[in-house]
Amino acid sequence: MPAMLSPDDIAAIERATLDAVCPAEVHEIPGWLLPYDPLPIGRAQSAVPLSHGALSLEALHTVQAHYQQRDWPTVFRLPEHVLSPAVTATLPTMGYAPDAPVHVQVAPTQKLLELAASEQVVIQARPTPPWASVYTADGFDPQDGANRVQLLSRSAHAVYAHVEREGQTLAAGVGVISRGWLSLHGMRTRPSAQGQGLASQMLAGLAAHALAKGIERVFLQVEASNTVALGLYQKAGFATAWRYQYWRSHKHIAPHS
Repeated sequence: MPAMLSPDDIAAIERATLDAVCPAEVHEIPGWLLPYDPLPIGRAQSAVPLSHGALSLEALHTVQAHYQQRDWPTVFRLPEHVLSPAVTATLPTMGYAPDAPVHVQVAPTQKLLELAASEQVVIQARPTPPWASVYTADGFDPQDGANRVQLLSRSAHAVYAHVEREGQTLAAGVGVISRGWLSLHGMRTRPSAQGQGLASQMLAGLAAHALAKGIERVFLQVEASNTVALGLYQKAGFATAWRYQYWRSHKHIAPHS
């Protein structure tokens, strides 16, 4: 984990994550955030610890009981390095299996400006039809895209960025300023426009917006299997702070990240 991250930073990142995806409800018990949301987006539905100390079996059972009392599926979002052998052995006996890992990455906001020029990036305070059109463009799952538009449109802390060329919106993303961080979400480029450096422009444009507001650090979350995105983020100065996995019931249909 990068040395610059303190326990307060970790808690701020987890709280800022929920500020961004804005679940319908968020409950808090000591050391944990417990979100609830009907949309199938993992971060809006999964219980997450606020610190990276040793994880106890008692805590897992307490979280599970909280969701069961509401007749709601329990999903854990757990950093890999906090899982003891006892915990990883017990979770399957409780009915949970892990998904593929996700990287939480951090960077200095200033570093993103080195990627590309940002003048062509349009940043607006509200979601717009051109911005939303990217998520349901040809080549993407339309239902997943509609879910993401709905989810990303809810945060009071978000700005909405897109790049247009010749009247067509080619790339879109969301930046959320909360808890002293810029977080990046929903970065997407139309399949027909990929490989043209539009994602780099989006990162630079959102970074410039955040720096103008005095925000010097940025984080994002990216699936470990997304090697293209990981390569871009490495060029942008991102480093992995930790990796997590969703632990879901064997009977629970896995939502998207």
